[in-house]
Amino acid sequence: MLMKKLIVIILILLIIFIGMYVYRENQIASNKSTEVTVDEISKIETYIQKIYMWKEITGEALPVFDNINNAPDVWIWEVVKKNLEEYELSYEQLQDKAKEIFGEDLQKEFPREGYEYMKYNEETNTYYAVGTGLDNQEDVFLLDQINRTENGYSVQIVEYLEDYSEAYNTEETEYNIEIRNLKDETIGTVKNTDDETSIQQLVKDNIDKFTKKEVELKSDSEGNIYVTAVKNI
Repeated sequence: MLMKKLIVIILILLIIFIGMYVYRENQIASNKSTEVTVDEISKIETYIQKIYMWKEITGEALPVFDNINNAPDVWIWEVVKKNLEEYELSYEQLQDKAKEIFGEDLQKEFPREGYEYMKYNEETNTYYAVGTGLDNQEDVFLLDQINRTENGYSVQIVEYLEDYSEAYNTEETEYNIEIRNLKDETIGTVKNTDDETSIQQLVKDNIDKFTKKEVELKSDSEGNIYVTAVKNI
């Protein structure tokens, strides 16, 4: 009788142990499925760099929109222009480049008559890029947080400006770079001899003084990612 009780206790303990093991393995598998790899982070950063523009041309480096088809036209086509390998293209080539960057969900069509920064040449029936004037402030973002979603990623970024005005007002080889927020407030300075890590650390140390946005990215079956929405945080 005692032996039967011991066997029952051993079986119960074994069942409990197996249950704990299975639970632990499921938790590990779950964590791995939601963990974002270094390669994914690099791909996300590279993609956002492709679509991150200049506020003096597009109004915002990265505008807010709830659907890619509601994004400002000038921003859409300036992103396309920024990523061209050639600077004289047909209408079809421009449309193909737009789909390559924004995916098949994009329903916008390039204006047949061209626009201010992409002119139409009637003789060749092509469009050619026109240079744009930029100020001394570089529009920059910092990846703050990345979460995997059902269809892709939700990425939080911090936006800031690197002001190189002093470089054009001095003959010295060493000069200050002012780090500003989008309200044009100077948050701090770094030397041009410092590396990018110093700037990023300054931003992180003062993160509440900068604009933050959440970028929704969709991933397709081939691993390509496309922006679907951007919102302020």
